[in-house]
This record gives sequence, structure tokens and C-alpha cells, in this order.
Amino acid sequence: MSSLEFFRLQTREEVLAHYGRFPPVETEKVDLLAAWGRTPAEPITAPEAAPGFFRATMDGYAVRARDTFGAGAGAPAYLNIIGEVPMGEAPGQAIGPEESMRVATGAMLPPGADAVVMLEYTAEHPDQTLEVRRPVAQGENTLQPGEDVMPGEVVCPAGVPLRPQDLGLLAALGITQVRVYRRPRVAVFSSGDEIVPLEAQPGPGQVRDSNAWMAAAQVAAWGGVPLLKGIVPDDFEALKTALTAALNEADLVLVSGGSSVGVRDLTLTAIQALPGAEILVHGVAMRPGKPTILAALAHGPKPLVGLPGHPASAAVVMEVLGRPLMERLAGLAPAPPWVGRVTAYLSRNLAGASGREDYVRVKLRREGDTLWADPVLGPSGLLSPMVKSNGLVMIPLGVEGLLRGEEVNVRLFGS
Repeated sequence: MSSLEFFRLQTREEVLAHYGRFPPVETEKVDLLAAWGRTPAEPITAPEAAPGFFRATMDGYAVRARDTFGAGAGAPAYLNIIGEVPMGEAPGQAIGPEESMRVATGAMLPPGADAVVMLEYTAEHPDQTLEVRRPVAQGENTLQPGEDVMPGEVVCPAGVPLRPQDLGLLAALGITQVRVYRRPRVAVFSSGDEIVPLEAQPGPGQVRDSNAWMAAAQVAAWGGVPLLKGIVPDDFEALKTALTAALNEADLVLVSGGSSVGVRDLTLTAIQALPGAEILVHGVAMRPGKPTILAALAHGPKPLVGLPGHPASAAVVMEVLGRPLMERLAGLAPAPPWVGRVTAYLSRNLAGASGREDYVRVKLRREGDTLWADPVLGPSGLLSPMVKSNGLVMIPLGVEGLLRGEEVNVRLFGS
């Protein structure tokens, strides 16, 4: 690839279209508690009905609804109390006309009963007569068998991470294990002679390796397993060796730095030297993040993303392009467009980037009932504007800018 090809930028949509060639990771079976937050690899169906029996939802008395018709405080209905349904057991008898049985919430209703009168609308007399001061309709204060879930019903779709309430329903159905996608393993390393480890004191022209740690945290936040691989110097053989080793261990490789056009930028040539490697993208029509690389490597194929060296650029590329790739590998279904976004009003005019989508960091601020998005401006080499921001506002490709007071969608960080 010549340096001129670098300037044939691909749009975000064109980059995302390449992701279809990367298959999701393998699946595994996990115990129910370990399934929280994991992504089902197949739809989970109910093996049985829930509830499995006709049950009470209130403390009171199981009755035939027709026997309470017309009952009121001034003209109560009177029924015979013939017993009580023990919790966790089947009723020992059925009820007939003008009969009732004591029931607690969750108890099984006796045959013949079709409703429950709440305790507070009744009174017991010493002769085991029940005074009912309010009528009930058929089915009132009860749950029918299968009213929650029917046998064979899909209770958790494939591709949607399991929430605590999902695990509760699966437990109620007796499901003890779930087949989920394995967590994608992501190798993360930085390249460049100017990068030093966190514990080192940077010398002249040197900076600590913040990008790898930031990318690793993003990977972990999105359900992946980050594998920090350290720093690789600006050396062709060292880069090639590091990439080869990462491929054998990881499902995705992230390398920060060395992706722009320059004499010492060796990442691209090291990728091209790998057997079966294909450069899909070198240059994206977005700001920040123009020098991003996407490659398909043998072994699957497996994706490699070359992140820009500037910290803010790397962070934005991970949010906009890295996260969808992670979700693809993890088997996640596409999220609805409103997930992780809020609507706010822009607090100042913003000029767009000619020929590129522009991602502007913003801080949210509420004034009365209005949510404002305040742009947090600064060079892409600075990290503090990212820390001060709550999310990103995108100025679309071909739009000259956005005006103060314009309604914008804010892509929230960490959601």
C-alpha cells in the first residue's frame, strides 16, 4: 500500500461493513450465576410453565367468585371455612358452593376455587363462617398456570446479555446452565521508542504508556478479557514477532501508535509481512482518528486494529469503531439506536471537519428542565478533556457545523 492510498479515507459505515467477515468467538456452557452479563449463543426456551399451578397472589381466602356476587359492607356474603391450604403442599380437598379455604400468598388454590378474597375485606366468625364484604371477579388475586411463561416460549433471546432479572426467571424454570459466547481475548500493546512503562520516569521526548491501559479498560468494560502485552520498539522484526505471538493467543489485536505515514511508522509494513494478512482500512473519514488501521489476519480471520498514538484519538476510535467490533466478536445483537445516548441542546456553535465525521467531547449540564451539552475542546494529544467529558457529539460528514441551541444526540461514555 502506497502512502497515497492512506488518503483514500473510508467512512465509518464502510469500516463497519468489514466486520461481517470476522466470526464470533466460540461458545461455552457456564453455571447460572456465572452467566450474568454474558451473551446467550442461542435462544433460551422455557422447559415448563411458570407458574406450574394455580396460585394465590394475596393472603386471604380461596373462593368461588360467583359466591361473592353482590357482597358489600352493608350486605356481606357468608361462606363456610372448610380448612387451610398448607404452603408448599397440594390442597387436601376441593371447595364447593358457599365454601372457602384460608390461603397465603403463593399457595396453591384448591380445586373448585377461581379467585381469592383479600384478608382485609373479610372477617372470621367463631363458628367458622367467613364474612365477605367485597365481591371478587373470576381470576382475581390469582395466577393461572403458564400466565408468566408458557412451555417452549423464548424467555431470553440470543445475542442479548443476561441481566439479574433474566437469571431469576431462568432459576424459576430450573435452568442451571446456559450456553454463552466466550469472552473475547484482546491483546493490547503500544509501539514506539518514545513510550515508556508506567513505573518509569519519562526522559526528554518520552511519555508513559497511557493508551494501552485506557484501551485495556475499555475492553474489560465491554465484556472482553484484555491481555496487556507491553511496549514494542520501532523495529520491524520486533513488531512482526509481537503481532505473530498475539495472534496465537488473542481474538483481536490492538496496537497503539505507528499507524500514520512516516519514516519510523512500521506497524503497517509489519502487518503486511504476516502470512495471509489483508489491509482492509488505512485511514478513516473521522476526526479524531484518521490514521486508523483495520486488518484481517489469518487464523479465522482475526481482526487487528491499529489505533492512533494520540490518547484522545485512540479513545474515540475505540468508542466509535472498537466497541462495535468487540460486540461482533462477542456475539452481541445490534443494540437499539437509543441505548447509551441522551438528547441535549448544544451550548455553543461548532464547526465541522471538512470531509470527515467530527466527534466532539461534551460535558452535560442541567439548567432547570434543559440538558445542555458543553463542548470540551482540546488537542487530541490531551487526556484531560476526555476525563472532563460525559460523551461525544457527532457532526455528520458533509455538515458544516452545528448551531447553539440545536438538539443533539450524545453518545455516553461507559454505557
